[in-house]
Amino acid sequence: MTATTPDSRSPDAFRQDFLRFALACDVLRFGEFKTKSGRLSPYFFNSGLFNTGESLHRLGRYYADAALASGVAFDMTFGPAYKGIPLVSALAIGLAEKGHNLPYSFNRKEAKDHGEGGLIVGAPLKGRVLIVDDVITAGTSVRESVAIIRAAGAEPAGVLIMLDRMERGTGTLSAVQEVETTVGIPVIAIAALPDVLQLVGSDAGLSQFKDKIEAYRAQYGVLA
Repeated sequence: MTATTPDSRSPDAFRQDFLRFALACDVLRFGEFKTKSGRLSPYFFNSGLFNTGESLHRLGRYYADAALASGVAFDMTFGPAYKGIPLVSALAIGLAEKGHNLPYSFNRKEAKDHGEGGLIVGAPLKGRVLIVDDVITAGTSVRESVAIIRAAGAEPAGVLIMLDRMERGTGTLSAVQEVETTVGIPVIAIAALPDVLQLVGSDAGLSQFKDKIEAYRAQYGVLA
């Protein structure tokens, strides 16, 4: 079975729903935060706080919404160890709830030499494989996943993440753009920086952060 079409909901409504959900879970925060690069960001996104059964369940639905709305065709999903393991499981459930019962798998950090053995747990890698992760920082796990998938004779179809900050790294491209350029597959995000700006612009309680985010974008952002 191949997933290619979204459900009947508005194609973009889920993006704002997701951000409000992230805000309620304290995953998305506004204020002043020092990033690993030393930049002072007016917002922060900590995906590790999606840490309950209910939040993971809802996250899987949003992942499924984004995957189906993207138009990217895929036959199965894959989650890189370790963070990608619960995420790909949640995505598989979210897709099944929307009528797309697809196989999924994930990798071990080290190949198992007993029992069923091997590096891959779950369905065999075949066809077009959608990789799911939380965010893309350096792109290391994506490149490792692509190598695993291609070594199995399958084809990576794309990468699905939660949030695209659309922020430059050390060069002129964002981490997402670097992956798309060097690996040659699309990156799909549940939400991106313009969605964050839409959120703060439509909420009186958050509107104070709009100018700060715009200024941060002007200094460090990339074009879509």
